[in-house]
Amino acid sequence: MTVRRVGLVGARGHTGRELLRLIGARGDLELAFASSREWAGRPVAEMAPEITTGLEFEALTPDAVSARDVDAVILALPNGAAAPFVAAIAEDTVIVDLSADYRFDASWTYGLPEIYGRDGLTAARRIANPGCYATAGQLAIAPVRGRLAGEAHVFGVSGYSGAGTAPSRKNDVEALADNLMPYALTGHLHEQEMTRHTGATVRFTPHVAAFFRGIVATTHLTLQSPMTPDAVRGVYEHAYAGEPLVRVTADIPEVRDGARQPGAVVGGFGLGGDGHQLVVVSVLDNLLKGAAVQAMQNLTLALGLPEGRYRPSPL
Repeated sequence: MTVRRVGLVGARGHTGRELLRLIGARGDLELAFASSREWAGRPVAEMAPEITTGLEFEALTPDAVSARDVDAVILALPNGAAAPFVAAIAEDTVIVDLSADYRFDASWTYGLPEIYGRDGLTAARRIANPGCYATAGQLAIAPVRGRLAGEAHVFGVSGYSGAGTAPSRKNDVEALADNLMPYALTGHLHEQEMTRHTGATVRFTPHVAAFFRGIVATTHLTLQSPMTPDAVRGVYEHAYAGEPLVRVTADIPEVRDGARQPGAVVGGFGLGGDGHQLVVVSVLDNLLKGAAVQAMQNLTLALGLPEGRYRPSPL
């Protein structure tokens, strides 16, 4: 069995923890290093018992990362922090970047295989991982994007893990208690991302709530021609046929249907009386299909490995 060596930069965050778990579960991947300034010198197994090799966290500069013998590097860094690492890492090393820094760069492959295919990923060396809200919204929009008249409107609510580990009002459980917090009312990066990649004009309003993980996106779409509920559901079932990480249902999905699950659920399919007004609900885990699982899909495809089957997160 071919074993590929992978490094992780930005290992301390919620997504980094899930990535360590997923890497540790695979026999064809070896964690070569895990970089975290805050955890430097501590055993990786202290955070992730799945890593049993005795590896310790390190605080690695871009040049230090570039000197390591690896097949791939996953960058799980805040927006704006990836460029020095990208510049230093060899061109033939696969990079999967989870930030928004390269999602608008045509020289990078945008990795959402259920919508945009796998062929481009198998030869890719620079892969931009989609955003969590953007994944949920695009899964709702993509099957009917050629049938749309006008804008798509996405109302998104995320658990506070999406705000990261740095303290802020958006992950302050006291501020969130009995509350729903809107933010970034216009121009959110995920709005721009969905518009760019679906080809539809998307309006997006994000909110954060008091639950820890999960996303629900309620998407309002206007269809050019009227459709029936059965016809709409058939379009979505056809679009995601054979995709183990996307489940289509006639029921209205809820946050708990996606939380801790490796894939997404798309459903509801409410239609206005004239058959033109469609509402689709999509749910997923922002740390998994919205981040770590998607990164692993993209990574394995680029390395020529099986995508694999993913278990729910116990975390």
